[in-house]
Amino acid sequence: MEEENKTHIKAQKGWAEIPWKEIWDYRDLLYFLTIRNLKARYAQSILGTGWAILQPLLYMGIFTLVFGKFAQLDSDGHPYALFTLAAIVPWSFFSAILTEGSLSLVQQAPMLSKVYFPRIVLPLSAGLAKGWEFMIGFIILIFSTLFVGIFPDIDWLFFIPMVFLLGLTAFGLAFILAALAIQFRDVKYALPFLIQLLFFASPIVYSTSIVPESILPLYAFNPMVGVIEGFRAAFFHSPVPWQLVIPGVFTASALFVFGLLYFHRAERNFADLA
Repeated sequence: MEEENKTHIKAQKGWAEIPWKEIWDYRDLLYFLTIRNLKARYAQSILGTGWAILQPLLYMGIFTLVFGKFAQLDSDGHPYALFTLAAIVPWSFFSAILTEGSLSLVQQAPMLSKVYFPRIVLPLSAGLAKGWEFMIGFIILIFSTLFVGIFPDIDWLFFIPMVFLLGLTAFGLAFILAALAIQFRDVKYALPFLIQLLFFASPIVYSTSIVPESILPLYAFNPMVGVIEGFRAAFFHSPVPWQLVIPGVFTASALFVFGLLYFHRAERNFADLA
């Protein structure tokens, strides 16, 4: 009789093992941590959110001078400053999510051993806090296109799926690196090199037209290639480069799913490693 009253709990495998309901139940914590990270970003700063305006403009000026004027890189017939700005805005958001999300567990290590909550809230909140800077950069991009005589139409809506693709890629990588960083602190030192490598592997300061056709199919599996070229297509009213976007969708989806599963399975040891 006692045996009949026992409840046997079996571990779920794959996608079903992600505690979606638990993550939703802690949405208030996610919101609070996102706002806290946003405020801490500009604490004791003279310019405050002005840095979010200044940073993309500085990058645009430097890249235009070095790569546009000196190196004479092709910009597909568009003003080089606008050509790079259309890449800087999504790239800055991507690199910010990746950097802050990857180091979020290490930076908040004391929380891991004091109270229980879904640990995935930490990289999510760290990345989402960067959304404010992305919005400012996006507004700068809009005004810049209007300044050169490019006006909005239905094509601009294509940036929405590109932001979604960017998020899948950035958070997928951030989940993996955050889980590794709490165990191997070398990740903190390797991360800048990884971001720099991805920078040059993405068409930020150059056009994909200079990439040899023989390696273009492989090159397109970098999701940021499709994101950046998708942004340019949206704002310049150019044809969507599906041959660059679609391979990146597969890579981004695989990274996000693997990142979620890897993070969840490693989560049980975070408190001991912090």
